[in-house]
Amino acid sequence: MLRLIPFFTTESQLIAALKRGESRAHKVVYERFAGKMLAVCTRYCSNRDDAEEVMLDGFMRVFEKIEQFREDGSFEGWIRRVMVTESLMFLRKSKQWRQETSIEDVTVEPDYEWADTALNESDLLRIVNQLPDGYRTIFNLYAIEGYSHAEIADMLGISEGTSKSQLSRARAILQMSLKKMEQEPGRRNQTGNYEKTYRKTAN
Repeated sequence: MLRLIPFFTTESQLIAALKRGESRAHKVVYERFAGKMLAVCTRYCSNRDDAEEVMLDGFMRVFEKIEQFREDGSFEGWIRRVMVTESLMFLRKSKQWRQETSIEDVTVEPDYEWADTALNESDLLRIVNQLPDGYRTIFNLYAIEGYSHAEIADMLGISEGTSKSQLSRARAILQMSLKKMEQEPGRRNQTGNYEKTYRKTAN
């Protein structure tokens, strides 16, 4: 249920107004979700201008496709999936997600048992955003959105093996970056899995 806001007191009322095409409902949805959805798009589109454009296209898609929303699920979650789809469409058009770092550049194997970091949330978000676009896209889809490798392969038009290998390389790069930052002077150790921490900051 929505917080008390002008015109609409429940999410069902808001959705009904959207389906009637009411402009005030569009305004309420945009104002309520724009900040969160820009953050979603920014995780896929490293350029903020591109992320803002994708977000606006995403809201247009939400308003156009609102009849497809079944109210037995989360409205915010449905909007988020639309934004992810729009981001992937942008990356496919620009071919950014195909950018890869050579495997020779990844000099360590990911250690999934390693979980000690000395990072705050902004540090973690920053190093994930510095991943090559292809790695970052698959890391976000798998670790944040919860898609399976089969689903990612279908979404991106790649093999499951490619999805798995890019995720592994992304984790290896992240681990190296995290360990380097942990060794910086003045940092205090704190224990926590970086993917769980990142998932928490992303939601």
